[in-house]
Amino acid sequence: QVQLVELGGGLVQSGGSLRLSCAASGRTFSDYAVGWFRRAPGKERGFVAAINWRCGRSAYADSVKVRFSISRDNAKITVSLQMNSLKPEDTAVYYCAAKQFTGNYWLPQREADFSSWGQGTQVTVSS
Repeated sequence: QVQLVELGGGLVQSGGSLRLSCAASGRTFSDYAVGWFRRAPGKERGFVAAINWRCGRSAYADSVKVRFSISRDNAKITVSLQMNSLKPEDTAVYYCAAKQFTGNYWLPQREADFSSWGQGTQVTVSS
């Protein structure tokens, strides 16, 4: 497992943008799949986006497709989630998750696929 730290949450008005970052403590993400999940008040944690570091493939939940973008930095240190056109229903605690893997094209999207989790960062979108 790897220790993960999320940064960048906060309060934003509807229609605004936020950028979340996930960093791995003491190592790079070069052989990991990294995902973002969120738990809204009163709801279960759900998938938001994921990226396969090796091949760059990414996937998104339908609710955030087009508005959110997941990316990796060239230094292999952080994964970012750029969130645009935010809506009040995007309000949630956002979690970064990671899983080391072999092979080239794996792109997990279920909670059970990931073995390392961050503590979460609060994103609040006001109407």
